[in-house]
Amino acid sequence: MTRLLDRSGPVLSSLRGPELDEAIRASEGRTVLAEVVAGASPLLNGTSNAELVAAFGADLICLNLAESRTDRALVDGLEKVDPTPKGFSGLAGFLGRPVGLNLEPDIDSVPMAYRASADNVRSAESAGAAFVMITANPGRGVTIEDLESAVRTARGAVEGMLCWAGKMHHSGAEEPLGPESVARLVAAGAQGALVPLPGTVPGISEGLAAGMVQEARSAGGLAIGTIATSQEGADRHTLRQLALCAKRIGVDVHHIGDAGFSGLASPESLYAYSVAARGIRHTWNRMARGPRASWSGKE
Repeated sequence: MTRLLDRSGPVLSSLRGPELDEAIRASEGRTVLAEVVAGASPLLNGTSNAELVAAFGADLICLNLAESRTDRALVDGLEKVDPTPKGFSGLAGFLGRPVGLNLEPDIDSVPMAYRASADNVRSAESAGAAFVMITANPGRGVTIEDLESAVRTARGAVEGMLCWAGKMHHSGAEEPLGPESVARLVAAGAQGALVPLPGTVPGISEGLAAGMVQEARSAGGLAIGTIATSQEGADRHTLRQLALCAKRIGVDVHHIGDAGFSGLASPESLYAYSVAARGIRHTWNRMARGPRASWSGKE
């Protein structure tokens, strides 16, 4: 299996399902995932936030608060691109990165468009989403039980969709997070579990987080270390420390959230994290392999 680290352009952007899972595993803890709020205004005029995080080293892009549609661009800032990349597959081909999305449990506090309903999961798969993360935005009041139900729905709707699940913070419903919560989500069908990095969520120690990673991996899943407490906008030293901690506990995917600025991480923080997690060589290779100049609209 060729490492995700060594893929670029259409070979990378087309990864789905088991092939994406295996490429991540082969990269041995050196995969960086950046989250972007789909409807947020671009930080830079004329450049989408998805392009910006890709340019600063992200291997995977996850859209938060995105609708599962194929008939329009999913992020702002692509108005002058001709043809405009539409849907997840179009955006992935344009960026040269797999693109997935967050979906949340089917409860009253979550708008219908963002729920992990069978229809939304099938729509996302049809639009070319490479993966789905079942999680919850702040204040939703989501429990682990809600996440379990959402995972079962998602896996039942599209068997081949790569599905990761868990909390990046307490989401308005404080309850113990640890190996037991990871085990419940993997048993429900999640192929990876979200693990808040030590230093982000109060009470998540390095030992506890390492236990969560071990539980996910021993069950055959991936461990996704998350930063989603606005520390994606912290200073570069803090991001480096979080990256090295993530390496020590053994995460497979390094997730960086969307709240450094409005709708994306600080690009400088993303860069600092990437260099700490995998060095200059892999970071610069990823940064340099953007396909925009040869974009033709063909998927």
